Amino acid sequence: MHNEERHLGDCLASLAGLADEIVVLDDGSTDETVAIARAAGARVEHRPFDDFGRQKQAALELTRGEWVLSIDADERVTPRLAEEVRAVVAAEGGPSGYWVRRELVYLGARLRYGGTRADWVLRLARRGAARFAPLPVHEHIEVDGRTARLRGTLLHLKYRSLSEHLATMDRYTTMIADAKRARGRRFHAWHVLRIGWELFARLVLRLGVLDGRAGVLHAAMASFYAFLKYAKLWPDAGAGAAAAGSGATESGR
Repeated sequence: MHNEERHLGDCLASLAGLADEIVVLDDGSTDETVAIARAAGARVEHRPFDDFGRQKQAALELTRGEWVLSIDADERVTPRLAEEVRAVVAAEGGPSGYWVRRELVYLGARLRYGGTRADWVLRLARRGAARFAPLPVHEHIEVDGRTARLRGTLLHLKYRSLSEHLATMDRYTTMIADAKRARGRRFHAWHVLRIGWELFARLVLRLGVLDGRAGVLHAAMASFYAFLKYAKLWPDAGAGAAAAGSGATESGR
């Protein structure tokens, strides 16, 4: 993680009494991130950032326990989820991994519609059966064996302003476009239609309009995001953003 002093303290507090060890992998923070982590009892390791998949895999390999819970600085373990995790770790046998639903808090408002309630992420896994997919962004855990779902949730605190969201979106779409380009993907005119379709699907079909101002803004930004990661495949369209995006090091997405 990088410069997460705003989020890290509350994140680690939500893990109190839950983990035998907490590993924080820092990529050169210049704020109080490392001090906050150590004050909370975490073991801090360092690794230069290359991409999110490799960074998360490196963090996984630093852990020692039988079970691992992957969490970003802008996420919080709810009490119900913590209780379930304790039960899973104490039990014998069972699945190799567990999916957790994230509840999105966007611009200070908790979203319930627009597709946000379908955000299931695999975060709890047996260390020996787990690995991170080697993706530059939107990395995720893969496990060998059966998986199941937990009922407790993770809170995902996203963005205090649209400017912050736009800056992160620019970095991530550059990384995604670079990966698509390496696989031979190209921009097509019909990709423009993704904006309208995504907006309609989120606001109308998935009732995002019921989340009010925050829901409408989130749907609009998500629709532009869906288009931008393809628009940057247009020759030279992403060249200016590429230099700015090459320094992406945030852990919270």
